[in-house]
Amino acid sequence: MKPPAEETPDAGSWVRATLGLGGNVGDPRTAMARALRHVEAHADCRVLEVSRLYRTPPWGKTDQPDFLNACVLIETRMPPQALLEFCLSIERALKRVRGDRWGPRTLDIDILTYDDRDVSSDTLAIPHPRITERAFVLVPLADIAPKLMIAGKPVDQWVATIEHGAIAAETLAGDWWMAE
Repeated sequence: MKPPAEETPDAGSWVRATLGLGGNVGDPRTAMARALRHVEAHADCRVLEVSRLYRTPPWGKTDQPDFLNACVLIETRMPPQALLEFCLSIERALKRVRGDRWGPRTLDIDILTYDDRDVSSDTLAIPHPRITERAFVLVPLADIAPKLMIAGKPVDQWVATIEHGAIAAETLAGDWWMAE
């Protein structure tokens, strides 16, 4: 069965999407680097730009270690649901175990935006829910897409409205994943 038209990019057309990556168990830097190499290796994805790597305090469930977070701008020919399934397959391949909501994890890959589309289904919401409340997403996203519009404002304006003083850059540039 063919997916609905709104889910399918034009055949062969590339759309831009942003992904958020994070983890705080084991070696999240290596896990995120491997995840980015999986994305880059897929025939229907291209990594365009990667943010610096950031150390961020936990959000939601705060009695756990700090996270490492980053964002990536990609081009893809996959429709949103297929991109989600691909991201989940990377998490599984890299031994992600799902436990407590907002709890510790080896790796998390979230679709933050997909072109300028809004997507809402039982399994996927784009833009990512609460993106404008999460400094651990907005700060790295501002590295790669400061003028990207989310909920009527560019990312850099959202960053200016949220407390982000506890977030610290761990790398000077976005090439950290190539050395892992």
